[in-house]
Amino acid sequence: MASETAPRPPFHISRKGLTKAGVVILQTLFLSFFALIELIFRHGIGIFTGLAICIAVFGGIRFGRYGTTYVSVVNPPLAFAGIVLMAIVLIDGLHPSRIGLDFVTSDLESCNLLILPTVNLSAMGNFS
Repeated sequence: MASETAPRPPFHISRKGLTKAGVVILQTLFLSFFALIELIFRHGIGIFTGLAICIAVFGGIRFGRYGTTYVSVVNPPLAFAGIVLMAIVLIDGLHPSRIGLDFVTSDLESCNLLILPTVNLSAMGNFS
């Protein structure tokens, strides 16, 4: 004799889109992929990582829930800085003067592409 189980209620997602934590994780993984590939093959940060930063910002806005715009704009520069700092320590070793020089150089190489999405969003009126 088989026992009957109660039917399960269907699983409902309360809202569509990524939460703030989801946006942060997605952007960090996306940026780390491009930054590490570019650091390994070019030994520096360049246009591909800068474009990945722009894509990460607009992707976070597109796939995030309502209210995640601030996180989508603020996270990529912070994630980029953390990724570059960790990669430089792993690649070059723990030499403070070398780490500082490489870190500043990497940030300066991509500073125009770090600022571009924020300026664009504020001009469009989406960043309030």
